[in-house]
Amino acid sequence: MNLTETDTSLFQRLRFVLVETSHPGNIGAAARAIKTMGFGQLVLVNPRFDDALTHPDAIAFASGALDVLQATKVVASIEDALLGCKFVAAVSARLREFSPPIFSPRALAERISFVQEGEVALVFGSERYGLPNQIVVNCQALINIPANPEYSSLNLAQAIQLLAYECRMATEAKTETRGNVGFHGEAASNEDVEGMYMHLEKALIAIGFLDPDNPKKLMPRLKRLFSRGGLEAEEVNILRGISKKIIDLAKK
Repeated sequence: MNLTETDTSLFQRLRFVLVETSHPGNIGAAARAIKTMGFGQLVLVNPRFDDALTHPDAIAFASGALDVLQATKVVASIEDALLGCKFVAAVSARLREFSPPIFSPRALAERISFVQEGEVALVFGSERYGLPNQIVVNCQALINIPANPEYSSLNLAQAIQLLAYECRMATEAKTETRGNVGFHGEAASNEDVEGMYMHLEKALIAIGFLDPDNPKKLMPRLKRLFSRGGLEAEEVNILRGISKKIIDLAKK
């Protein structure tokens, strides 16, 4: 399959998001890694260097991919980085007790290759600290890269290269399977899903099912539950309608 810049496939919609990257060289290497696989969207959230895109190390490591580096967006928050995304996956070597569903890189790539529309994001943490739990639990998937258990640490650019490769392979091998399993509506955006969770939480508090002073792990569990199947826009609207009705009845 020959892919060109005019394609409206995942190559045009996949966003690589780097959170608080410490080393400018890794930013340049990331730009090179995604360009070699046919991708071009790179977003930085609060990089630790003000000149992250013009630092000599970034330029040197981006060899041949200066166009991607120059087009990289720098934003102040993860919310800004994920604006408009329909599906978001976090990449982490550390598993969480209440994480979203866990995928291998290949399984995740196969799944997002069938997301028909909207932006998709892969989120990578800093080299030293990885991703904070709050970002992970708000994603629809957690990518865990199988590696040597005695030494499982991957360089940031290596992890990006691996994910970009798997996404390319999955996109090229995509079949029409999704179209043969029935109707699929428009995928809900990340902002809509987060709004639904907030609405649902208020409803559960209103009926006394959730104690805001002692929430335990109810909302992370519900997020993991809904993340397993992926939510469509109409499904989110239904759940928000249910939440609104619950809140209205609780006020009577």
